[in-house]
Formats: sequence, C-alpha cells, structure tokens
Amino acid sequence: MRTATILPFLVVLGLGALSARGQDQIKVGEFASMTGGNASFGQSSHKGTALAVDELNAAGGVLGKQIDLTTEDDRSTAGEPSTIVHKLISEDGVIAVLGEVASSKSLEAAPICQENHIPMISPASTNAKVTQVGDYIFRVCFIDPFQGKVMAKFALSKGWTKVALLTDVKEDYSVGLAQAFQESFTAGGGTIVKVQEYSTGDKDFRAQLTSIKAAHPDAIFVPGYYAEVALIARQARQFGIKAPFLGGDGWVGESLLKVAGHALDGSFFSNHYSQDDPSPVIQQFVKTYQDKYGEKPDAMAALGYDSAEILADAIKRAGTTSEPQLRDAIAATKDFKGVTGDITLDADRNAEKAAVILTIANGGFQFVQRASP
Repeated sequence: MRTATILPFLVVLGLGALSARGQDQIKVGEFASMTGGNASFGQSSHKGTALAVDELNAAGGVLGKQIDLTTEDDRSTAGEPSTIVHKLISEDGVIAVLGEVASSKSLEAAPICQENHIPMISPASTNAKVTQVGDYIFRVCFIDPFQGKVMAKFALSKGWTKVALLTDVKEDYSVGLAQAFQESFTAGGGTIVKVQEYSTGDKDFRAQLTSIKAAHPDAIFVPGYYAEVALIARQARQFGIKAPFLGGDGWVGESLLKVAGHALDGSFFSNHYSQDDPSPVIQQFVKTYQDKYGEKPDAMAALGYDSAEILADAIKRAGTTSEPQLRDAIAATKDFKGVTGDITLDADRNAEKAAVILTIANGGFQFVQRASP
C-alpha cells in the first residue's frame, strides 16, 4: 500500500520539477541533414541557427527565458523528417520548428506542424509548394519562381539564347526550379534545346551529357545539389563540353569546388548572400561565425541564423509563445534586418528579398550582381 501511495507522489513531484524547469525555457526544435548526402547543407544551417541561439541566450534570452534548442538529424533520408517532427512536438514539447534546407524534407514535415498548429520556419527550402501547406508554415528565403526568373533573365542578358536543362527528378527543389527557369527563359525569347534528367546519388552522367553535347547549347542549367553538380561538371569537361553552367542556391556546399576542381570556372548561380558584401551586418556575422567555427559562413549558415532570429523577434513582438499569437507575429514580419537582407514575409508567408548572382573563378565564389524582387 505504501509503495502505491509513494510512487504517484514521486511521479507528480518529478513532473512538477520538469514543468518548473520548462517554464524557464523556450523549447525550439530543429531538423536538419547533419549526415548523409546533404550534410553540408544541414551542418551549415545548424551552425548558423546555433550561433543565433547562443547570442540570444547570452543577451538574456527572449521574454526573460533561455532558448532550449533540440536538434535532430534526418540523415538526408526521406521518411526521417516526419518521424523527427512528430517527436519534437509530442515528446519534446517544442513551440516552433526550424528546418529544413531541402524542399522535399520540408514538404514532408510541414503537414505535421500545420496539423498541430506549430509554426515551422524553413531557412532555405525554395520550392513554392512548401508554404502552400498551410498558414503555420513560413520561410526566410526567396522562392524558386523568383530564383528561376533571375537566372533566366541573367542568361538572356549574356546573349545565351539556347540552354539545355539537366534536372534531378528526385528532388522537389530541382524540379520546381527547372520549371521556373524554363517558363521565364522561353517567355523571354530563349529556347530550351535539350531536357535531360538524373536522380540524387547518381555518379555517371555520360548518357545525359552526350545528348546535351549534340544539342550545342550556349549554357547548361543544372538546378541540382552540390554533390551531383560537381560530378556533372567534371564529366562534362572530360567530354569536351565547354558551355558554362548555370544553377541555383543548391550549389552551395563545402565539397562543390573540392570535387569539381576548375570544371565550374566561368559558371554562375543565384544565392542568398555574399560573404564579400561590405554591409556591416554581414561582415559582423562573418566575423562572429568565423571566430566560433573557424570557417567562413556560407548562405545556408546565414539563412539558419536568420530563421532563428526571426522566430525570436516574433516571440518578443507577440509577448508569448502561444498560438495563434506567435503564428500571427511571424506572419507580420516586415523589414527585418537579416544577414541575408531586409526580410518581409508576404501574404503567402514567403520572404520578399533580393538575390545575388555569383560566379566561380580562382577557386572561389565572386559577387556579380544583386537582383531585387
């Protein structure tokens, strides 16, 4: 009898202690590709997010509480995001979710956040469908229709009227960006001379490149992720293809130039920011990040940082972490001074902001121009 009486008391006491500790913290979840094929994305985004949380906590937290960030690795694998986000919400009790970089992973997790009325802020998923899931889903990056239009306009400005497409059919990001580019490019008078496909994880692109070479394109648009893009470029040069490559923000990855060597020299891609931008906000971020991690931040790191900062800003303005007040505060974000630019969320919860176009030369990325919405 005594055991039956004491155990419930201990359980209640334990839960009470946990609840008291939880009241001093704001629990935020993050899911990212920390390992696997997209690990460069996930690690960079996480480092930026973690840096923002560290700075916020060092400054006293938000609403007088410390942010408790729980990060889960989805291993760059389909099926993992849904499992992780269920856990973050039901077991960890997070009030918001940050993630993912890859659009396909965000599209998997978004319906779960929407159903549970938990705001989700993607740092870098550019596929237009992501925020269409529902009114609790946000992003701090521009979307593919804008990114595709920017690159199509740039290609035409270079006098490249014949372009080939090489698309990763396994990634929503690649398919969406290819479609956006094609629509804008042909509307501007350009011609898509060849369309070829590949899948994430492929290593041999000889068949696709043979077909593309025969079409004699002025340029080749490859809206894929860095791992495959690097291999495609190397094999293309081995095949004697000299046309420049064009791409999107998925090219940003630590291994891109290590694997591609000089095969991407003279190529161009759209991105969210440039490390070389003289803006004081950007240069302070670059310095702080480099001091902490010993490396310069790429665009995914900057977007991860901005996603956490925008969430914190919304919590402050809402004065609470409860929904729907927090959701409404995020939606009302306007002219937020982020590392990746001044961010305003439109009626569809997408970021209105400029893009930058970078070129690859001398073993690195160089700023070419800024493209405004």
